[in-house]
Amino acid sequence: MTNYLPIIQIIVAVSLTILILLQQRGTALGSAFGGGGGGGDGGGEFYATRRGIQQKIYWASIVLGVLFIVLAILNLIIQ
Repeated sequence: MTNYLPIIQIIVAVSLTILILLQQRGTALGSAFGGGGGGGDGGGEFYATRRGIQQKIYWASIVLGVLFIVLAILNLIIQ
């Protein structure tokens, strides 16, 4: 079991990274550097509710994040 635990953790980490990168937020690369859009209100950001596949990706990333933490703790306890 101890030989498989790091491999499973790596698979979960890669899957979590892919799911996080698939989530859409803001205006692509511009929002990463603080560019949020127009107006003098400093905002201009648009937030919509998650529906369909976006909601599934969101919840899957939460589940994989929790699974990653559990695997990391198990890895510390077992070794």
